[in-house]
Amino acid sequence: MRAVWVTRHGGLEVLEVRETPDPEPGPGEVRVVTRAVGLNFAEVMARRGTYPDAPRPPCVLGYEGAGVIDRVGAGVDPARVGERVIYMSRFGGQSSHVCVNADYLAPMSPEMSFEDAAALPVNYVTAYHMLHRVWRLRAGDRVLVHMAAGGVGTAVLQLCRDVPGVVTFGTAPEEKFDFVRAQGCTHPIDYRREDYAEAVRRLTDGEGVDLVLDPLGGIPQWAAGYSLLRPAGLLVIFGLAQVVAGGRREIISLLRQVKKEPPFTPLSFLDDNRGVAGVNIGHLWGHADLIRAEGLELIALYRAGRVRPHVGRRYPFSRVAEAHAELESGRGSGKILLVPD
Repeated sequence: MRAVWVTRHGGLEVLEVRETPDPEPGPGEVRVVTRAVGLNFAEVMARRGTYPDAPRPPCVLGYEGAGVIDRVGAGVDPARVGERVIYMSRFGGQSSHVCVNADYLAPMSPEMSFEDAAALPVNYVTAYHMLHRVWRLRAGDRVLVHMAAGGVGTAVLQLCRDVPGVVTFGTAPEEKFDFVRAQGCTHPIDYRREDYAEAVRRLTDGEGVDLVLDPLGGIPQWAAGYSLLRPAGLLVIFGLAQVVAGGRREIISLLRQVKKEPPFTPLSFLDDNRGVAGVNIGHLWGHADLIRAEGLELIALYRAGRVRPHVGRRYPFSRVAEAHAELESGRGSGKILLVPD
């Protein structure tokens, strides 16, 4: 098989495509011949050495993909060979052949392309989990999502559009306004040209929003999001992209600062009637029933035409460095995929 390896921590030069013997599925597993795999910011962090959950290099990363089952392990129905599936993996997914636990598979609907299927799991499960499990999205809610043109941002906007009367605010560069509006964003905000918090206050007559979804991180960022919440509102932290961009030193600095001066406390929640939650889908590994149920809900929404992943670019494995570079730069919109070559 061919796979994308991170040979050591570092820049784009540490990425390498290698050939190794095909894996064999163990008990309860299937082997999938992949047709497309997703690229997420977690892989960029892991390559840099700033993602604590990642295996130590040399390693193969990757959480998601789509393909065809070509072999099954003990305890799995042999009739599943030939089935088109979406999979989630605990790393190792960026391979032409991957063995995954059968509990982390979902059948592709007949009309679904491999590209759409590979773009669905991480981004859309994260968005669905935040909106419908951590929060309970209702008609009339106001939602602010950062990085609105990215993979999770796109999923959030589409899922919010599916609930009547939800008003969305999305931070994105002005050149991506047409894209985020097409995904359902009511009020795009160019964070480079104006203070997004002031813009939200202006657009809501000072009332603020019910839900803030923050993948950026950092104390000033969290404090600003928390300040925008209406009574009974919630700030959901689901990433540290802004902090990670500064490297390991900035992460350590943040941890020290939070320990010394936390931006909010349980007493803050009591006094303000607001809350804060965290979401890390990778840390839900082991809760296959929860992830699978949310995945099946999303497939149903896809079949009904109510969500549709936007694939920004497709790169062959041999051009994986270009894919990482695009994701790091923030130039693109939607999901970046890798395709075995």
